[in-house]
Amino acid sequence: MTSRQRFKAVMAYEAVDRVPYFEEGIREPVVNAWRSQGLSGKRALQSRYPSDERQDLDLDTRPRPDINQWPTSHAELENFRRHLNPNDKKRWPRGWKILHRQGRKRDHVLMLDVHRGFFLTMGVMDWSRFHGVMVLLTDKPGLVREMMAIQGQFCARLLEQFLEKVQIDAAVFSEPIGGNEGPLMSPQMYEDIVLRSYQPIMAVLKQHHVETIVFQTYANARILVPSILKWGFTTLWACEVFSPDMDYMDLRKLFGRDLGLIGGIDLDALRKGKADIKKEVLTRVPRLIEQGGYIPLADGRVREDVPFENYCYYRELLQDVTQSG
Repeated sequence: MTSRQRFKAVMAYEAVDRVPYFEEGIREPVVNAWRSQGLSGKRALQSRYPSDERQDLDLDTRPRPDINQWPTSHAELENFRRHLNPNDKKRWPRGWKILHRQGRKRDHVLMLDVHRGFFLTMGVMDWSRFHGVMVLLTDKPGLVREMMAIQGQFCARLLEQFLEKVQIDAAVFSEPIGGNEGPLMSPQMYEDIVLRSYQPIMAVLKQHHVETIVFQTYANARILVPSILKWGFTTLWACEVFSPDMDYMDLRKLFGRDLGLIGGIDLDALRKGKADIKKEVLTRVPRLIEQGGYIPLADGRVREDVPFENYCYYRELLQDVTQSG
């Protein structure tokens, strides 16, 4: 099977030759740190531990040109709208013409980031803007709702034009919405203001038969899972998790086949030792593979503090588990 066939089959709970493995990318500082631990170079690493082919693209959904003054009243929303032109082809990712020519012949998995999530959409890049957005949520939720609706409609029109040219295998919504204690919005507010604004995008994805719609979040978003399923998401990809509330075994028991899963392996185990790695992998991965709808992956990017020996053990153990599964 090709990487693409394998991915689509797993996410549809169908039989595969093996589950896919997607490496998040070993950056150059990690490779340099591992050279003193026995690694000859990046090519040797890729040859020793191959991964399924995956390409990540994103549409530029930021206001263009940049906004100097974010709206604080409904009267200022028209200016916000003028910075969101869905007909601007410069917002498309580079290389889209190659993907268009490949069409159905493409063997690799293509994932497209279609939305930046609530806080980035609202322009949160520093503490000052974060504070301002939280005040708006309290004092002017209607304004925030309309801003998100404008962004959602813009993203839908931009995405619709792109999908007329390029087929994708998964749509990804990035949503850094809270911390280890939970999200910074209640499920009710999140549904009303954020998930409602995603519906034009969901309609376009459905029209173009995109079946895997990924909620990529960080830390502890447990209480939002019922909401995202209700509003059309199919798959959870949780990153940088430090809360037992996001344990994938528990989530699978609660939501069954309604919730596909990507990731779920605690990266901290790779920093510790072989016993911790073995426990982390074997208590979760084989069972989830057997149930289907799951792609094993560490919940964060491997960094320099992960010993090369530990990484090798992790990859070899994971390879044994996935091959046998």
